[in-house]
Amino acid sequence: MMMMPRFLVSVLLLALLWPGLAGANLRVSPPSDLVARNYVVLDAASGMMLAEREAGQRVEPASLTKIMTAYIVFKELQDGKLALNERVDVSERAWRTGMRGASRMFIEVGTQVTVEELIRGMIVQSGNDACVALAERIAGTEGAFVDMMNAQARALGMYDTRFQNSHGLPSDTPQYTTAYDIAVLMQALIRNFPEYYPYYSERSFSFNGISQSNRNILLWRDDSVDGGKTGWTSSAGYNLVSSAQRDGTRLVVSVMGIQAADHEQGGRLRANESQALFNWAFRQFETHKLYDAGMALTEARVYKGEEDRVPLGLVRDLHVSIPRGSYDRLQAEVSLEGKLEAPIEHGRTYGELRIMLDGEPLQVVPLVALRGIEEGGLFRRLIDSAWMWIR
Repeated sequence: MMMMPRFLVSVLLLALLWPGLAGANLRVSPPSDLVARNYVVLDAASGMMLAEREAGQRVEPASLTKIMTAYIVFKELQDGKLALNERVDVSERAWRTGMRGASRMFIEVGTQVTVEELIRGMIVQSGNDACVALAERIAGTEGAFVDMMNAQARALGMYDTRFQNSHGLPSDTPQYTTAYDIAVLMQALIRNFPEYYPYYSERSFSFNGISQSNRNILLWRDDSVDGGKTGWTSSAGYNLVSSAQRDGTRLVVSVMGIQAADHEQGGRLRANESQALFNWAFRQFETHKLYDAGMALTEARVYKGEEDRVPLGLVRDLHVSIPRGSYDRLQAEVSLEGKLEAPIEHGRTYGELRIMLDGEPLQVVPLVALRGIEEGGLFRRLIDSAWMWIR
């Protein structure tokens, strides 16, 4: 059932729509002593950015690239184009990629490895070789797979991201992302593939007689953290995107560009800064579900149609994340396009719902027609044309 807010919903007739999100000044300052060059705190349910530092700056993704590789793999599994128990041939290219850096699964050329083993090798062990093997299985070549990655990035709204390979090792051609884009990617992976996300919580994985631990040390330190991915290159610095859930609220935190003297210090610093942001955000904010998808929030007058009213609602459930104790200061406004004329298309946007906190826009989302309405007969069209002319 929909959680009905205690604030007023008023109807305003406006000619323009503001689709998408509008960020309000939440008036809560994040920790000031963090050393990460870039960071983002994202509420997973609402998609609202609660804190950031240079969130839109283009930076090297390093092994955070593997989150998109996993996203494509999970999508193939979900669509039935791939199976966890399917055995994949290991090419020389995949094996050689594993030899380029320290992050490898230790697969051997000419052998066969199951898709599930490759997934765990990619996620838990951060295996570059596993990424190439999966990419070649899905797309034939790694280059074709990278095209799929970039197409998916655009579909998710990651407009400041460009991948050049499946693993994140340095490339001759620039590859880049942002702290915000990577947080959006992790949010989408958790939302769209809940059955596969638990791979990110595995603390270790053994393959070919070699056991390796997950580099996300928050899995040992904080029980609320249930997944994430680390990354490092000398130029990118130490990166970590992770997710935690407390009292029904899930947050995604990405920290990037941390510089350190060695791997031990870098791993500790990215975990410390991520945990500081989690602790701060969970203390400062609360998330509320305001409306359910498909529920009629208002009705609009329809002219020249078989019916004269159309219910308008939301495509998705609407959540907001707000400073604790500010729920009673929320307001909602429903704005319509203007005079609506039949035919009305089911699912098309005809207005907006604007959520305000202390008079400032917090979320702006489209209102869509919950059913279609066909054009009325000649008499109805003539009568309504006259009414529209008079008004």
